[in-house]
Amino acid sequence: MKTGQFWLDITRLIERACAGTLTGIDRVELAYAETLAVLAPDQMRYVMLGRWSGRLRALPAGGVLGFLQHLSRAWHSGRPSACRGRAARLLATAAATGRFLGKPHDAPPPVYLLVSHRHLHRQVALARALRRTGAVFVPLIHDVIPLDFPEYGRPGEAERHRRRLATVARLADGVVVNSADTGAALSPYLPGALPIHVAPLGVSLATGGVMCEAMSRPYFLCVGTIEPRKNHLLLLHLWRRLVELRGKLAPRLLIVGSRGWENENVLDLLDRCTALKDHVVELGAVSDTRLAALLRSARALLMPSFAEGFGLPVAEALSQGTPVICSDLPALREVGRGVPEYLDPLDARVWQDAVQAYAAADSPRRAAQLARMPDWRCVTWAEHVAEVVVFADDVRRQQRSIGFHVAQAGADRAGWVLAR
Repeated sequence: MKTGQFWLDITRLIERACAGTLTGIDRVELAYAETLAVLAPDQMRYVMLGRWSGRLRALPAGGVLGFLQHLSRAWHSGRPSACRGRAARLLATAAATGRFLGKPHDAPPPVYLLVSHRHLHRQVALARALRRTGAVFVPLIHDVIPLDFPEYGRPGEAERHRRRLATVARLADGVVVNSADTGAALSPYLPGALPIHVAPLGVSLATGGVMCEAMSRPYFLCVGTIEPRKNHLLLLHLWRRLVELRGKLAPRLLIVGSRGWENENVLDLLDRCTALKDHVVELGAVSDTRLAALLRSARALLMPSFAEGFGLPVAEALSQGTPVICSDLPALREVGRGVPEYLDPLDARVWQDAVQAYAAADSPRRAAQLARMPDWRCVTWAEHVAEVVVFADDVRRQQRSIGFHVAQAGADRAGWVLAR
């Protein structure tokens, strides 16, 4: 019996590498690319969807593998911009020599995996690509936050995400989500018969690494892009209060993550609040190796988010044996299970009490969480991807004809809002 291929779209990963700015979703796409190359090398193919053509193009396997190795080293060393040149060369090579893909002859249909939200707003282009290749379409949806909490996103992001989900509803044969909470939020936007599979994301932080900076007093860590949804404002006001109460004895707060959008109040505090100087340190983006070292020596990871689709920093912290204090959100409870302390992201007083308790050298609350930690186990990327492959293969066997999807989508084409 012949086995179908898996086509992984790495358009976003290459484009972001060209720009030298990589985020959590790019890390997911990189993990898929690396893991599939090991789990299913004979079935694996790297592809890109043309910007204008609506055609899937095969990428040269050797060039992609070299790019992935280079990108992985650059990421772990904290220098993602170092792979710009190689990413640009891969794009040029693909344009010159990469061949367009059609329907495979005398073989099961391929599975087209799209694990970022890239292209999902381009319904017509995706429909053309699926019709030309006969591929089974299985996207990974990370969250529905732009629709549930439009106030935390960039202007226009809610409508853009609505278009993404409309594309999934019309064209997908199965959907992967990172948490049951994301699946529940996504379900109202999709046909009832469309299979949704929950697969928690993997964790890949190194276990080695040495601290790059000497810490003269206890510190806490906050990890994530600086944006309103992450609620950095609560922590900065909390730290200002701690400095008033304890002066030089106050613990430090280290912030890992790039500056995002709609952050005027937060950035004013980071840039101009003299009371926070030497107590709050903005580290920006750091390498995975350095992040692992920072986590292992922290009193706790702090994550007071208002909304999350998964909460990868929680899993990363627990994988390093680091206590977690986070918001009481369903997605974070899925990740942390019974280990972290879950607090109301609006209650500054309970956060202050928790930070003061965990900062103490002989903290009973921190010791209690450490005692709960042996029962927690992280999912590896190999486990995650293997689970998705099994699901996608099952969808491939059970899926309805892709022609039905395209015909149905074509009937509604007049109602599409397109972005080419």
